[in-house]
Amino acid sequence: MLIEFRVENHRSLKTEQVLTMEAGRVDGDATIPRTVPGYSKPLLPVAALYGANASGKSNVLSAIQYMQQAVTNSHRTWEPNGGVPRDPFAWGECRIAPSMYEAMFVDHGVRYRYGFVVSDERIEEEWLHAWPKGKQQTWFEREGQKFTFGDNLKGERRLIQDVTRPNSLFLSTAAQHQHSQLEWVAKWFTYVQALGVENETITMWMKVTWKMMEAMRDSTSTDETIHTDVASFLLFQSEMKRFINMADVGIQDVKLQESPSGKLTDSVFLLRHESTSDQSWLPLDRESKGTKTLFHFALPYWQSLRTGGVLLVDELEASLHPKLAIEIVKQFNNPQTNPKNAQVIFTTHDTNLLGNDVGEPVLRRDQVWLTEKDKEGATVLYPLTDFKPRKPENLERGYLQGRYGAIPYLGNFSLLGEGAT
Repeated sequence: MLIEFRVENHRSLKTEQVLTMEAGRVDGDATIPRTVPGYSKPLLPVAALYGANASGKSNVLSAIQYMQQAVTNSHRTWEPNGGVPRDPFAWGECRIAPSMYEAMFVDHGVRYRYGFVVSDERIEEEWLHAWPKGKQQTWFEREGQKFTFGDNLKGERRLIQDVTRPNSLFLSTAAQHQHSQLEWVAKWFTYVQALGVENETITMWMKVTWKMMEAMRDSTSTDETIHTDVASFLLFQSEMKRFINMADVGIQDVKLQESPSGKLTDSVFLLRHESTSDQSWLPLDRESKGTKTLFHFALPYWQSLRTGGVLLVDELEASLHPKLAIEIVKQFNNPQTNPKNAQVIFTTHDTNLLGNDVGEPVLRRDQVWLTEKDKEGATVLYPLTDFKPRKPENLERGYLQGRYGAIPYLGNFSLLGEGAT
C-alpha cells in the first residue's frame, strides 16, 4: 500500500507537496483504515482530491504516474542520448531546476522509501531505503553516476551500475536485468494504474480476453498455469458482468468475437442488451459514449482490486454516474470487497461523496484533499483535516460555501457584459 507520495517541480506543483495515505485521528468508519504488516500506522484505501478547475489536482495524479512510468520505462524506452523527458513548472527558475519524486510504500511486510531527482539531462539523485523487520537499511544511493551500495543489497550490483545510463534509473535497469531484490521493489510500481487513452484500454481488454480464451481451449491440459488462467478468466467474466449489472446500463453479457483472419486487432467486443431476442448483441463501437466509458473503466478497476494495486482516476464523475461512483468508493473502503487493500486516488467535483442532509458521508474526513493555486500560479495541496471540521458539520455545504478554500471565485459570466441587451 502507498503510505506517502512527495513531489516537487512537476507541472503546477512548484514547491514540495505531500499526499499521505495515513489515517488521521478523526471520527468515522473505523473499519476503513487498514493495518498491514510492515507498517505500524493504519492506512487508507481511498483519497479524493477536490479543487477548482485548473487548480492542479490532476497534476498530483500526473506526478504519481510519471514516477511509475520512469521506473518501468526509463531503461527500456527512454532514448539513450535524449535526456530526461519531464514537465517542470512552466516559468521562472523552476524551468531549469531539477524535479523530485519520492514514494513510501509497504509491500509483503516490508516498508520502502524510494525516490529520485531529475534534470533535463540526467538522473541527479536516486535512493532506496528498506525496513525489513522494522530496521532501516540503505540499499543504494546515487549522485549522478556515483553509486553507493549498502551491505544488505546483494547480487550483481556493479554490473548493473555499469549498464545504467545517465538518463536511466538504476531501479529500472536492475528490474530489466532481473535483479532479485530490486525487481521485487520495481514490480510494485507496475501495479500503479492510471486511466489513460481509451483505445489502449480496449486493446488491453482484448489481450487479456484473448489470452484467457486460448487457455480455455487448452483446458484439458494438466499444466497448472493453464488451469490458473482459466480460473482467472472465469472470475474476470463474473466480475465484469457484476460490474455492468451494478451500473444498470441494460447490458447482460460481454464477449469477444474473433475475426476470421485470426488477428486480435480485427476482433471486436460484442455487448448483449436486455431483450427477448438472441440477436441483441451490439459491437462496442456502436454503443453510447457512457457505455464505452464504463467499459474503459472496468478493467483497471477489476485489476486493482484483484492485485491490491493503486488506481489513479482523473475526474471520477466523468467516468461514472454519481451513484455508481459512490458504490466504487464503498467497494475500495470495504475490507470484504477489497481484501487485498487496493487503493484508489481520484480527482472529483462530486460533492455527494462528502455527504449531505440525507445520507452519511462516503468519505472519511482524512480521505479528502484540496488543491488551490497561490499568487504565482503554483498548486498547494492540503488535507481537509487542517480545518478540523466537527463531526456533525455538513462537509458538502461547507465546501461549497468556501469554508475550506479550493473553490473558484466566479465573476460575471455574461458574454455581453452588464447592461447589454
